[in-house]
Amino acid sequence: MPNLEYVFCDTEKELIETYQYLEKLEVFLGKKITRIIPEVGFDDLLERRRNFLPSPQARWCTESLKLRPFERFIGEDKVVMYIGIRADEPHRTGYVSTKPNIQARLPFVEDGIRIQDVLRILEDFKLGIPDYYKWRSRSGCFFCFYQQRREWVGLLETHPDLYKQAMAYEKKDPITGEVYTWIQGESLAELSRPERVQKIKADYARKIAREPVVNKQESLLSVFGQEIDESGGCVICHL
Repeated sequence: MPNLEYVFCDTEKELIETYQYLEKLEVFLGKKITRIIPEVGFDDLLERRRNFLPSPQARWCTESLKLRPFERFIGEDKVVMYIGIRADEPHRTGYVSTKPNIQARLPFVEDGIRIQDVLRILEDFKLGIPDYYKWRSRSGCFFCFYQQRREWVGLLETHPDLYKQAMAYEKKDPITGEVYTWIQGESLAELSRPERVQKIKADYARKIAREPVVNKQESLLSVFGQEIDESGGCVICHL
């Protein structure tokens, strides 16, 4: 194995499948993956923000739980950071450091590695893919606001305890009356109603049936049964 150091920014709000895959990777690599833990956890940060949940417009979770802890861990050492963005992900820019001592490299982009190549590599080395791909198109916190509605349904059905925890974070500001939900215009309590769950599944099935076969060949959908993630979320959030 190359003489590399492997790190994972752990928000302590990850899916159990993520931790299981990290352990699998450690066995394969023959070395430990350093877990970088933020000094201030999500719950304390949320309280300081008066229950103002993170969102695509206010991604304070990424900055506070991932970027700052990572850059603090690096310090002033000169490092080369390898980022796993693929050649078929032009919509993703990845982690852009503000520190001059961190040089980012995109080896998959440089070598033209696409999704099918990644899957073949994982299969060749008997690693496979994380179990969360059975119902999710990304890693990240169990309450990630980038989740699609059908992925929230997946969380509800796969980890109902975590779904309840995510639902408990949704609040109404007693002063302003503003309601904070993970999904704009819909609470997790509303989404979890049986009739709503069935509609989300039916809508997704119709969408898949309409998609041209040519698009499926280059999307995560054809591989994982999920919609391709084009949210533009920070790559440092993903395993």
